[in-house]
Amino acid sequence: MNMSLETRINDLETRLAFQDDTIQALNDVLVAQQRVVERLQMQLEALAKRQEELIEEFGSVDDDGAPPPHY
Repeated sequence: MNMSLETRINDLETRLAFQDDTIQALNDVLVAQQRVVERLQMQLEALAKRQEELIEEFGSVDDDGAPPPHY
């Protein structure tokens, strides 16, 4: 069961190549997810700003202190 040094090196090089491919694929996914996160953060900030504008324009929904109609 003694593998020759050349065979062991070839096996290690093959494994390394597959690991490099896997790392690159994971990196590509990570970059894509980061873009999605950044886009979602921008959308959330825009919605928060819009909510503040609407509250300033129309006041808070809870201004009268009455419970919501479903109570």
